[in-house]
Amino acid sequence: MKGSMFTALIAYLAILLAGFWLWASPAVADTVKITPLGSHDGEFCRFDRALVLEDPDGTRLLYDAGRTVTGANDPRLGKIDVVLVSHMHGDHVGDRHIKAINTGECGKPAVSESALPNTNSVNIALARQSIIVTGSEMPKFFAARLKALGGDPKAAQLVRFGGSRKVGGVSITTVPAVHSNGIAGAMVGGELGKMLDAAGLTAYAGPPTGYVLTFSNGLSVYLSGDTGITAEQASVVRDYYRAGLAVINIGDTFTTGPKEAAYVINELVQPVAAIASHANELATENGKVNPGTRTATFIESTKVPVHLPLSGRTMEFDRSGRCVAGCSR
Repeated sequence: MKGSMFTALIAYLAILLAGFWLWASPAVADTVKITPLGSHDGEFCRFDRALVLEDPDGTRLLYDAGRTVTGANDPRLGKIDVVLVSHMHGDHVGDRHIKAINTGECGKPAVSESALPNTNSVNIALARQSIIVTGSEMPKFFAARLKALGGDPKAAQLVRFGGSRKVGGVSITTVPAVHSNGIAGAMVGGELGKMLDAAGLTAYAGPPTGYVLTFSNGLSVYLSGDTGITAEQASVVRDYYRAGLAVINIGDTFTTGPKEAAYVINELVQPVAAIASHANELATENGKVNPGTRTATFIESTKVPVHLPLSGRTMEFDRSGRCVAGCSR
């Protein structure tokens, strides 16, 4: 009897140790997967914005579809549960798109196909039966577009600053960004759109936003959108949400430049790692950073690892924000 009890105890302890090893091991599929959808395979190009972020439970979010998808039927999209839009500028919401991957040049992609007045974001949400989660006044615009196209206006869902909305295993919140956020007349359409264009005006869409996504493995990811330096990058993104990974724009003139973005990473957000975004340049060649670029300056100025969003290359991050597979620097 005693022997069988001892054997059972050993077996029980072995199960506990195995469970702990699985929980602690980075090799387990407990990672957040991030796949850039750019204009040229294996490169970081001028208009590249779009990222697909996948939770360990399979929930998939498309962040800023932009111009480098091939439309709503782009096979790289796969299942999309949520479409995120930081603001209404055409290079983020998607006013045009490429006809095929690798058309044109990395420094000048051939974004020849119009998506107006619907936008790539709306077309993708309709085709993939996704919800669109945004802040400010943007949900009203998306709801109207969806309804006009025979979709469900309730698929345009709001999350305001300080609040959150959970989809699958992912908690989504918006955080402040400092930028502009007008809706161009061509997106509005009709006579009102023509009047706005004629007057040199855009429609009001509320302030632009960034996002913090908290995944089921515990990782919080900051998506900056287009922004300058803000106090909330420290008080909200770092101190409250404790973002372990930051995706930050580095394009300069219209957003933070590479040195300003490095300051945000080094002093304000202080994540474990960063992904460069919105460089507005021919950032790489054969997957390697071109010397003298904004991307190179950002990498050189940043204290934590900076990973390149090479189109089609999936990166995997653990709960702390450390890249465990697929990253390129």
